[in-house]
Amino acid sequence: MYYQLLAQEISKQAAGKQVDIIGFSIGAFVALQTCRYLGNGVRNLHLISAAAPLDAGGFLENMAGKRVFQLAKTAPVLFILLSYWQGLLALLFPNVLVRLLFAGAAGGDKALSVDPAFQSGIIKVLRSCFIGRVQGYVRDIRAYVQPWKETLSGINVNTHIWHGADDNWSPVAMAEYLASAIPGCVSIEIFNGLSHYSCLYRAAPEICRRLGAA
Repeated sequence: MYYQLLAQEISKQAAGKQVDIIGFSIGAFVALQTCRYLGNGVRNLHLISAAAPLDAGGFLENMAGKRVFQLAKTAPVLFILLSYWQGLLALLFPNVLVRLLFAGAAGGDKALSVDPAFQSGIIKVLRSCFIGRVQGYVRDIRAYVQPWKETLSGINVNTHIWHGADDNWSPVAMAEYLASAIPGCVSIEIFNGLSHYSCLYRAAPEICRRLGAA
């Protein structure tokens, strides 16, 4: 129902025009599920550093956030408590939360994680995510860790995958799986030396250029 409501709101705003949808990281899961209800209303779907379904393979062991996802799957109460603790850090000590999240930064994310402009931006994102919105975060993560690989067979829209070869949040094997499992996948771009957020920084201008030319 949630994704149907999202699709209905998008259709309402689009007013009969096709839309381009961009999903980043776990947001790719939400984008994919929403696209199932938009049908021909989607012109292109762009998946950046996308997280693939955990039931599709042994991805979890190689994910930087595996402990969070494990808690969401097996100990939902502890996961909720962890989420509220993260929200408290985002409110009171955002720099500490940033350091914790990027302690294992890989590839191009290493340089980004110490860049003051990036730190300022990611703090805004974290506060927007956690402060007053923990329930939405919990809802999306708990939905993501459930089995959903079977839903990919219904994704027939033009799908473009952008991924960093050194991504340790969403391992590159996830991108390869999504490319093989999504019938509508028309392109996959793997960037050497880039990880999770550095891929976003690389892909976003190219996607915007394509949107401007369309």
